[in-house]
Amino acid sequence: MLLYSDLADWFHLLTAPEEYVGEATHYRKGLVESCHGPAVTLLELGSGGGNNASHLKQWFECTLTDLSPEMLAQSLRINPECEHVQGDMRTIRLGRTFDVVFVHDAVVYLTELDDIRAAAVTAFTHLRPGGAALFAPDYVRESFQPGTDHGGHDGADGRALRYLEWVRDEDPDDSLYEVDLVYTLLEADGAVRVEHDHCVEGLFAEEEWLEALRAAGFEASTYPRFEPEEYPGQRIFIGKKPR
Repeated sequence: MLLYSDLADWFHLLTAPEEYVGEATHYRKGLVESCHGPAVTLLELGSGGGNNASHLKQWFECTLTDLSPEMLAQSLRINPECEHVQGDMRTIRLGRTFDVVFVHDAVVYLTELDDIRAAAVTAFTHLRPGGAALFAPDYVRESFQPGTDHGGHDGADGRALRYLEWVRDEDPDDSLYEVDLVYTLLEADGAVRVEHDHCVEGLFAEEEWLEALRAAGFEASTYPRFEPEEYPGQRIFIGKKPR
């Protein structure tokens, strides 16, 4: 995606860190309730621009990982006190364990069930006994809803971004759905340009998620969603590592 590479420095004008305080608080509650013993250290797989981490860091010592070096650079701007490591959530191995592991919506870019299983193994491998992992995909198959959205923000430097998002599923029989994003970008000098991103994302049934977590070794369950009316498609999955 352009947004995670060439357009990465526009990321926080599409989705602003301050919008995530309620969501991050909800995820923190799920992780703390599910973890046996103190929850102090957190590993985030697919941390993106660091929006959730900008709030989670008040409760946890955070290590943030992402496949995109450009996105890690954006996160580092707002989370300089956090450790940042480049790596793929399916394969990264840090050689140490954490109290909790957090995987937000970056997981939707895994388009094969084997990828979900690999990410679950990564989370399990990086947890201490009794630790907990939380996965929060945008949709599961049972909750998928096509639709459109729009938004954006003005920056303090005179730049601004507005976007239109279109979510659709062209083939209900496969494990994919598509997202198109059109960005209108206003530069500080007044120049305006338009860019387009096309994403193919994974769509799996709730039971497939739970089975992937169980196959990795977790005790798997669901957790109440954050603001179901605003995020009707989201599901939250908890994996507890046995003590």
